[in-house]
Amino acid sequence: MYRSFAVLSLSLALSPPAFAQTVEKPKQLVMVSFDGAGDNTLWDRSRATAKEVGAHFTYFLACTLVMDRKTSAKSYQAPGQRVGRSNVGFGQSIEEVETRLRNIWQAKQEGHEIASHTCGHFDGGNWTAEQWDEEFTTFTSTMENAWQMIGKKGEEPQGWRDFVDGINGFRAPYLSQSDALTVAQKKHGFIYDATGITKGPDWPVKKNGVEHFGLPLVPEGPSNRPIIAMDYNLFVRHSMAIENREKSAEFEDRAYQAFRTAFDKQYDGERIPLQLGFHFVKMNGGAYWNAFERLLREVCQKQDVACVSYAEAMPIIEARRKQKPEG
Repeated sequence: MYRSFAVLSLSLALSPPAFAQTVEKPKQLVMVSFDGAGDNTLWDRSRATAKEVGAHFTYFLACTLVMDRKTSAKSYQAPGQRVGRSNVGFGQSIEEVETRLRNIWQAKQEGHEIASHTCGHFDGGNWTAEQWDEEFTTFTSTMENAWQMIGKKGEEPQGWRDFVDGINGFRAPYLSQSDALTVAQKKHGFIYDATGITKGPDWPVKKNGVEHFGLPLVPEGPSNRPIIAMDYNLFVRHSMAIENREKSAEFEDRAYQAFRTAFDKQYDGERIPLQLGFHFVKMNGGAYWNAFERLLREVCQKQDVACVSYAEAMPIIEARRKQKPEG
């Protein structure tokens, strides 16, 4: 009798209790963003892809792209630059700008995030806080008055100005940072900055009240050399930033493999958010757009994956931060 009871007790001790639950991993976050956000055909394509896979993107908008070249360009002057100069150009016609404004508004209604990429896409690494303040002020005033500037004030959507006032995310052109930038960001109400670079996928770090995200270095190519997870950096490595459509399929596959490997490492591991950055330019025949779309079609609709904007990621990350045990 005693022996039977002892064997039963040992068996219970070695077996997991019936009420034990497997600890579920948090969702894997994937954050895809676009710098510039100009080409209207790529607005259409990105919004269609997002709808297909159930994703939300962040568009870091350069505000000279909502200025008509003939009527508005002469009013813009970036810090230290001559009047009417922009590294990303201006809208080429009122019709083009109007289409872009409608894309911006529709994207917002669809759950995407519109964030700031300044106006003329200049390197502000040596700007003072006052110069950053000037550029941020120009961004806001340009966006607020964008419909009026092209003579379409009567077609401005209701709620447009509230939407502009709510823009609170930022990525600096050329990923150029400085302490002066952070000072100006706080003044203008930015709550996050996505300008940094990290050794691999990493958590954002709060600095002076601003959450700082970084695009990760990911292994790429036959030798798995690290590279910033952004299309332009791949473009430089693959073809020295010279368009090479003949090798587009090869470059697409290399980019896809880099993205997928980075995703799988986090999905199977710590589930640190994966950030990928792109531009509204189809480099090397669209290789890098094709690559990220392949990835999203495979992963975004998994139950434990969320393809989200930075704005959507922030409260999720903050909740996970609070759940982590101290020490």
